[in-house]
Amino acid sequence: MARKSVPKPTMLTVYLYYPNIIGYMRILMNCFAFAICFSNKKLFSVLYFLSFVCDGIDGWVARKFNQVSTFGAVLDMITDRISTACLLVILSQVYRPGLVFLSLLALDISSHWLQMFSTFLSGKVSHKDVKDSTSWLFKLYYGNRMFMAYCCVACEVLYILLFLLAKSQTENLTSVLVGSAKQNVLLSILLGLSLFGWAVKQAVNVIQLKTAADVCVLYDVEKQQKR
Repeated sequence: MARKSVPKPTMLTVYLYYPNIIGYMRILMNCFAFAICFSNKKLFSVLYFLSFVCDGIDGWVARKFNQVSTFGAVLDMITDRISTACLLVILSQVYRPGLVFLSLLALDISSHWLQMFSTFLSGKVSHKDVKDSTSWLFKLYYGNRMFMAYCCVACEVLYILLFLLAKSQTENLTSVLVGSAKQNVLLSILLGLSLFGWAVKQAVNVIQLKTAADVCVLYDVEKQQKR
């Protein structure tokens, strides 16, 4: 009995994969959120966090319906990086010293871009494949989905809280953090948990930057040796 032939996906089919549609919705949600960020800070925070949550949902949908795609993975990363970048730019204009947030932005973009590029150089399928890394923290972060989710959520929650806590556009970062922690016990606990996850994520970004740079340099060395 002849097997039924499975139709090959077209370009339009891939563009219309369920997880990719969720990705487009995230982009529209973020565009609207940032358009109203100063006029309605609470609605902005809800929409921004909802978009962030959808990042986990579209991954589950992709695996559920067997619609994993390179385009979807790139769309996901671009949306994540640009969303976080926009919020960090806003925070850099609200808090002093603003250089703190601009430095975080530079670290986030450079580490993820280098990691993605080094993944292609080394022939790996996913940028989360770090089994050959010598760093236990790096392997723990990408190897444990729950731990990575906690660190990512903590980081975004911290940025959202900082945005909500700012009363003016000339806030001192340290004063706001210390003052808010003293005023409310629950808020101080939430800030503490968020700060720990944020710190781990920044450490991972530094490790990721160095590891990915090493892969690129090693690629150049091996290419020179083959000549």
